[in-house]
Amino acid sequence: MNIRPFEITDTDEVEQLWREAFPNDPLHNTPRKVIRDKMSVQKELFFVAEDNGSIVGTVMSGYDGHRGRLYNVAVKPECRRKDVGRQLVYHAITALSSIGCPKVNLQVKSTNAEVVEFYKVLGFSTEDRISMGKLLAEGTA
Repeated sequence: MNIRPFEITDTDEVEQLWREAFPNDPLHNTPRKVIRDKMSVQKELFFVAEDNGSIVGTVMSGYDGHRGRLYNVAVKPECRRKDVGRQLVYHAITALSSIGCPKVNLQVKSTNAEVVEFYKVLGFSTEDRISMGKLLAEGTA
């Protein structure tokens, strides 16, 4: 397996993976829009895991000068529990750390206990916070 920066030619495979991994994402998170938007901001922090010429996982990350974030950590179902997710997360954390990021945050749906456990094993902890959001316009994140 090889982890490398996302390339625009990966779009179709990544879109298919995200539709499978995040089947209930809201319309403002359509894969092509998310990819297009990420290509305009810190595209160097968007990584894919490739195995035998196929995309098997993704992680997007970002850094605003205060905190880093992880987004769209996704692994093909048949590749889960094979270290792909861990390697992707650590790859993104290393990239964030190399640009001075002191802390990484992420969000997990409260009903996704399996993913919460995955992140706990990687050293993340649950923080006493309430996640809030506001759509600014139709079709925006």
